[in-house]
Amino acid sequence: MKKNLLCALLMIMPFAAVQAEQTLTYPKKNIEVVIPKNPGGGTDTSARTVIEFARDKMPQGTMLVPVNKPAGNGITGLLEVAKARPDGYKLVMTTVELAMFPHQGKSPVTYKDFTPIVTTIADPVAVVVNAKSPYNTLQEFIDAAKKAPGKLKVGNSGNGAIYHLAAVNIEKITGVKFNHIPYNEGTGPSIAALVGEHIDAVLTTPGSVKSQADAGLLKVLGVMDEQRFPLFPDAPTFKEALNLDVNVKMRAWAVLATTAKVSDDVKKQLVDTFTEVVKTPAYQEALKKQGIMPVVITGNDAYKMMKDDDEMYGALIADVMKK
Repeated sequence: MKKNLLCALLMIMPFAAVQAEQTLTYPKKNIEVVIPKNPGGGTDTSARTVIEFARDKMPQGTMLVPVNKPAGNGITGLLEVAKARPDGYKLVMTTVELAMFPHQGKSPVTYKDFTPIVTTIADPVAVVVNAKSPYNTLQEFIDAAKKAPGKLKVGNSGNGAIYHLAAVNIEKITGVKFNHIPYNEGTGPSIAALVGEHIDAVLTTPGSVKSQADAGLLKVLGVMDEQRFPLFPDAPTFKEALNLDVNVKMRAWAVLATTAKVSDDVKKQLVDTFTEVVKTPAYQEALKKQGIMPVVITGNDAYKMMKDDDEMYGALIADVMKK
């Protein structure tokens, strides 16, 4: 009897050790998750989804509490967490703007002020046109832009934001010139304008137009990534479509992070726990239903992505400012 019990304990001990590594133990009070965006958008939705699936990883009596703080273009929320005590009790959903705003003089904080935990969004930028558009391929669209510099109207979510800079990058790579049309209210109005045939194209994430594409109203011509986007497997990458020597990679990402200089123990607990969460099939299915492709980019890999984008946008914005 004792021998059987000992064997059983030896069998479950490794499993219990793994479970302990992937469950938060440090919090003695609630952890606040700052969402520097308005409720209802992709960043807010992905933040609340990952929080929901991480709920069971919290010690009994403690919670992850989401709080929307969109003031100052989200800078207020970012600053609050960047300056917080590095104890892991404040998290924040950083977004790709963190790689842009410092180079535009809009933010005093950079990726260096945070410890990345897990990526909830890393969708590529796509070129989208109306289904009635005469352009059926990305090459046809670029050729038309070359023939009529400054004529094609390309919508974005605001000057200096990711989709405007993506269009600027296309101009830089291909030598074309667009007529940039900003929609400062976000991607929704720009997509609506494209459906209404008021503009020629929109740059946005593929998932943002999936319902319109499925309805036959819009078509995705290409994605700015190293590989095709699973939701639109027929849409080629820029390298494929334009026969380029290098990949063109621009992604709209959101990374859950905490304050820089947090202890190694707290960082490990957070990264291990949320890595397990984002690998959960139920979590991944929940994201897909929202038009977001799940990714597993965590910890140091997320830091590298943020650093690489900071350098890329820094160079791109500097080049734009010269003109």
